Amino acid sequence: MASPALQELPDELNELSRLVLDCAFKVHKVLGPGLLEGSYRLCLAHELRRRGLKVEAEVPLPINYEGILLETGYRLDLLVNGVLVIELKAIDAILPVHRAQLLSYLKHSNKRLGLLINFNCVLLKNGIRRVISSK
Repeated sequence: MASPALQELPDELNELSRLVLDCAFKVHKVLGPGLLEGSYRLCLAHELRRRGLKVEAEVPLPINYEGILLETGYRLDLLVNGVLVIELKAIDAILPVHRAQLLSYLKHSNKRLGLLINFNCVLLKNGIRRVISSK
């Protein structure tokens, strides 16, 4: 039986996140840990596009404050098929603030699902967090 988090999302979104993670595992296998975040972003975007997905990188994210959209300089690392936000890291460890950051990005972009992927891990599975927003 699927976890409650999986049941909350449409099958297409769950399948898209699986495909993105397959691509992330491939990129990590080829590059390994220890590189700059930008290297992983470029390679992951390339791999996702090779699989036929629409990928936008460094997408501007205005903040809605009391009905006013403010251009604050925030950017989504990757937006896949217009629905899945990917926040990339190349750091020692994911902290609670990184999950909170992704939740804020989901809220302000009006998206439901985000993946937080830290490529600076020996085992990539230890650097992945799936974040679902209730909107």
